[in-house]
Amino acid sequence: MKAQDLSGRAAVISGGWGDIGLAIGLALGRCGAKVSLGDIGPEPAREAALEAGRKAGVALECIRVDTTDERAVRAWLDGVRERLGPVRLVIPNAAIVTVGSLREIGLEAWRRELDVNLNGAFLLGVEAARRMAAEGVSGRIVFIGSWAAHRVHAHIPAYGVAKAGLRMLVRTMAAEFARDDILVNEVAPGFVDAGLSGRFYEEDPARREASLRRVPVGRLIEPEEVAAEVLHLCDPANRHMTGATVLMDGGLSL
Repeated sequence: MKAQDLSGRAAVISGGWGDIGLAIGLALGRCGAKVSLGDIGPEPAREAALEAGRKAGVALECIRVDTTDERAVRAWLDGVRERLGPVRLVIPNAAIVTVGSLREIGLEAWRRELDVNLNGAFLLGVEAARRMAAEGVSGRIVFIGSWAAHRVHAHIPAYGVAKAGLRMLVRTMAAEFARDDILVNEVAPGFVDAGLSGRFYEEDPARREASLRRVPVGRLIEPEEVAAEVLHLCDPANRHMTGATVLMDGGLSL
């Protein structure tokens, strides 16, 4: 496959210090994008992300930003515009998960999860799209969703509801901004052997084996595989795909 040329394109990725966000940042950076990773993770995670960029020969920055804070999102985008140029690639990826059935989860946890997983994605995606449209530049926005958007996960109800809302946000944004040549899509992974799922697997290795047995293709997803799908949707040669969900769940939803 021919390497994509994203030279000169500024990219912002929320949840960028985590496994999936960092893998996406490195993939975009290797294709010439100027990458800003936003997160509120601990300092060691920030340092690890910067070190990964140095080892890969990719120039990236790590900015502390809470995407549930509208002013913080605007300040982040303002700063990226000044340092790296017009934002052309946007990956709303930040997410949290609360384990507990509807009988167990409280309102505070419910609100927080929807705030991070849905409202934060809305703030970043829509604000960036408005700016691109106002500046007359084309862009690509790729939301990181989940197969949980269309399949009941009784143990993580807030997560599933947030991701289902995210899917409709993708379609609504795609319709709104298509005339501006801003294409909006979703990558929806199944079981990723890293990130939120990876933490559960570390705590309970038996859960990892159980998940592996459930996947028809017999493999868990690596962060770099998610990044490859995002890279495809960010390709300037992709001129028609918008409002779509790339479901990469190894057949789980079948």
